[in-house]
Amino acid sequence: MRLPEISKTVEFPDDVTMDLVGKKLSVKGAKGSLTRDFSYAPIAIESEGKNVRIWAKWPRKKEAALVGTIYSHINNMITGVTKGYSYKMKIVFSHFPISVKLQDKSVLIENFTGERRPRRVKIIGDVKIKIESEDLIIQGIDLEEVSQTAANIEQATRVRRKDPRVFLDGIYTYERSEGMA
Repeated sequence: MRLPEISKTVEFPDDVTMDLVGKKLSVKGAKGSLTRDFSYAPIAIESEGKNVRIWAKWPRKKEAALVGTIYSHINNMITGVTKGYSYKMKIVFSHFPISVKLQDKSVLIENFTGERRPRRVKIIGDVKIKIESEDLIIQGIDLEEVSQTAANIEQATRVRRKDPRVFLDGIYTYERSEGMA
């Protein structure tokens, strides 16, 4: 059974400005600005003053789910431009000391399990990375760029063809938080 209408409303804080053109939403705040295009979604998005309403008339399961998904994306954009996002990762090694360096728009992971060639991970978008002894701090205003960069670093240091109970070496995420230092 389909519902007649599903609707969610996002309220924008006073320190955040938004601009909606068609289904393209731009959000500006103290930390920066983000733009996202929702034209792929078969739902309606309209602005009413300081609010944005996302709705679908007679939605199927996919459209009903998209209303909630886009609502979350917009809330993540607001949080990003007001507070930002921060991921903390721990460099763990027991056999070979891992060294991590920044080079241009990539992270170099050297001496991982004794390998001669460094592993290279691209930094996605406008993400800042700080290296503090055994920690990597990844910060940015776009949640997807920050989390994908952290995931790529974690994937690059996966131990293959060895016993994972013995070789616990790698770089692991241990804290996700809103707000940048």
